[in-house]
Amino acid sequence: MSNIRLFFSESLSQNLTLNLNKSQSHYISKVMRLKRSEVFSIFNNSGEWEAQIKEISKGIVKFKITKLIRQKKNSRDLWLAFSPIKSNYFNFIIQNATELGVTKFIPIIFERSIVRKINSKRLEKIIIEAAEQSNRIDVPVLDKCEKLESFLNKNKKQIELIFTDINTKNKKIEIGNTIDQPICIIIGPEGDFSEKERDKILSFENVKQIKINENILRSETAAISALSIINYAFNL
Repeated sequence: MSNIRLFFSESLSQNLTLNLNKSQSHYISKVMRLKRSEVFSIFNNSGEWEAQIKEISKGIVKFKITKLIRQKKNSRDLWLAFSPIKSNYFNFIIQNATELGVTKFIPIIFERSIVRKINSKRLEKIIIEAAEQSNRIDVPVLDKCEKLESFLNKNKKQIELIFTDINTKNKKIEIGNTIDQPICIIIGPEGDFSEKERDKILSFENVKQIKINENILRSETAAISALSIINYAFNL
C-alpha cells in the first residue's frame, strides 16, 4: 500500500463506495498518478481505512473501503489557547502543534494582541495537511476567536490549565491522570499578558504555572516548547 493518506470528513465503513472531492481526486490521479485498483489510506476522526480506486472518471476518483487499518485510541485531549500572530508564524504554530498532538486550537484575543482576526479556512487546510503528514487519525478543532474572560468562564472545572509564566520559579510540571479532563496550555501575546490577565488566569481553579525558559520567547517558540514539555510529562 502507498504512503498516501487523505482526510475524509464523512462517515467511513468497510465495503462503502464513495467519491473523493475534486482537489483530492486531482492529487491522487494527477500528482501521485495512482491508477485503477491501486490503494491509499483514508481516515477521519474515528479510524483509518485502506481504500482501493475503482474508477477515475471526469476528474473524480471513486474508491471502495477494503479494510480497517486502525481505530482511534482513547487519549487525553490537549488544547492550545494562544493569541493570533502574524501569518507565517501563525502557520508554523498550527502545523507543528498539530504534529505534536493538539486536539483543539483556541485563539484568544488578549489586551495586547496585535492580530485580532484569523483566516479559519486557510488554517483548517493547514491543520488537515499536517494531520495527513504526521500519521494522525484525528484532526484538531479550530475554535472561533474569543476573549480571555469568556474562555476562562466557560471552562471552569472543565480543564487543567497550564500557564506559561516567566514570573514563576516553577520549572517542573506534574500532569493529573484524569483522561476525560483536557489539558490546556495558554500562551500570551507578543506583548505578554497584562497584570489584569495574569490575575484572572492565576485565580482559575485548576491552574499550574511553569517557566519554560529563562529567556523571553517568541509566541511560536513558547507554544512549541510548552507542547514538547507536556508531551514529555504525558509519557513519564
